[in-house]
Amino acid sequence: MSIILNNQKKSKQVKTVNKIKERKVVEHNDLISSIAKMDKTPLKIFELSVSCIDTENPPKDNTIYLSKKELFKFFDVSDNDKHTRFKQAIEKMQEQAFFKIQEEKKKGYKFKRIVPIPYVEWNDYNDEVTIRFDIAIMPYLIDLKKNFTQYALSDIMELNSKYSIILYKWLSMHYNQFEHYNTNGGRRAEQIEKHRNPSISIKELRILTDTLDDYKRIDNFEKRVLRDPLEEINQYTHFNVVYEKLKKGRSIDSIQFHISKKAKPQEINGEYKEREQDAAYLQGMADKEVNQQALFAEAMQSKYTMELITSTLLSPVQMTDITLMANLQQEVYPLYKQLEAIVGLKGVRKHLEYVANKKLDYSKPNLVKYLKTAVMRYLESGDTKQPEKDKTRYVKTKGKVTPVGSKTPDWDYKNETTPEEQKELEKIKKELSDSMKK
Repeated sequence: MSIILNNQKKSKQVKTVNKIKERKVVEHNDLISSIAKMDKTPLKIFELSVSCIDTENPPKDNTIYLSKKELFKFFDVSDNDKHTRFKQAIEKMQEQAFFKIQEEKKKGYKFKRIVPIPYVEWNDYNDEVTIRFDIAIMPYLIDLKKNFTQYALSDIMELNSKYSIILYKWLSMHYNQFEHYNTNGGRRAEQIEKHRNPSISIKELRILTDTLDDYKRIDNFEKRVLRDPLEEINQYTHFNVVYEKLKKGRSIDSIQFHISKKAKPQEINGEYKEREQDAAYLQGMADKEVNQQALFAEAMQSKYTMELITSTLLSPVQMTDITLMANLQQEVYPLYKQLEAIVGLKGVRKHLEYVANKKLDYSKPNLVKYLKTAVMRYLESGDTKQPEKDKTRYVKTKGKVTPVGSKTPDWDYKNETTPEEQKELEKIKKELSDSMKK
C-alpha cells in the first residue's frame, strides 16, 4: 500500500510502506479503553488509517492518503457495489462515529468526545483517498512515550465483528503490559499475572463494547460480545484466549480472561523469534514432547481419569487431548493422591462431585487450572479430616452394650461406568496406544 504525505510545499510525495501483514497499529491505552461509537467497517477504516501514521515523522497537517485498490483489498471486497458500500461506510462514520474517552486526573476524571476522522475525500477518476484526522485525536496516535499498545494490523484485518476488534485491542493492551513488566520488572509477580489474566466487570464490559442497552439477557450478551468474538480472535490472531464467569452470589459479576500466545507467534516484522530456530530450543521441545507422551500414558491408566469422567468433569473426547491429559497427570493427580491419603478415594469422589456441581463455565485450556485450584483450596482449608482409627466404639443402654461405630473401611476403587462406556474407553485407549507406537 502507498501513503502520500504532504511536504512543506504541499506537493504530494509517495512513501512506500511495508506489506499489510508486516504493519502495526500503535495507540494510547486511553484510546483503547474508550468507547468506540462506530460499527465494524468505520472502526476498521480507522485502524487501517492509524497504521499509516509514521509516529516518528507524523504528517504536519494530520492527513494521509490511501489507495482505493489497497483499501478494498484490506476489506477483501471485489463486487461491483464496493464503491457505494465504501461511500456509505464513510458517511456513517462521519455522521455517527466518535470516541468517548475517560482520563484519570488527580482531582477525578476528565471526559472527551472526539470525532476521529472529520474529513475524507475521493473521486471517480483516480485511485486516491484523502483522510485527515482531527487534531484532538492525534495525541493518542503520536504522543506515545508511555502507556501505549502496539499490535499487528493483520490481526484486525480478519476480524468481522465490532466486538472482536474492541476485545482484541483491550486484550492486546493487557498482554503487552504483561510482556513488558515480565521482561523489564517493575511490578510484583501477582501484578504481572493480572495482565496475562485480566478481569473486567460485566458493567465495565458493557460500557467498553457500547452494549449498556443491548443484549439484556446474559446468554445473548455472552454469545454476541464474548463467545463469538473470542472464536474469531482465537482463529485469526496470534492470541489464544479463554474466559471464565466469576459470580457474586447467584449473578455473574465479572469476566476473567486467560491470554496466551500461539505456539509459534510471529513478531510484528514477520520474522519468527530467534529461539524457535535455535537447535537447543528445538531439542528441548522434542524432549518435552517425549515426556508429554509418557505422562499421557500414565494418565490413561490412572484411576483419577475415570473418576473425572464419572463426575462429568472430563469427557471421553477430552481424553484424546495429549497435552490436557499430560498436564492433569503432572499437576492435578499428585494432589488427588495427597487428598486420597487423608480422606480415601470415596472422599476424593465427594470432592469431585462438589466441584462438578459448583463449577463455573470453562473451556478445555483452563480445566487443569480449575481442578488444581479447587483441590489446593480444599487441602489448605483444613476441612479434610483424618479417617478414624481402627476401633469400634460402644455405648451402654439399658443393661446391654451396643456398637455405635465400626472401623473406618478402606475405600476401594470401583468402576461405576456402564459396559457401553467402558467399551468405548477401551477403544479410545487402543487407538491412542497404536498411534503412539507409529
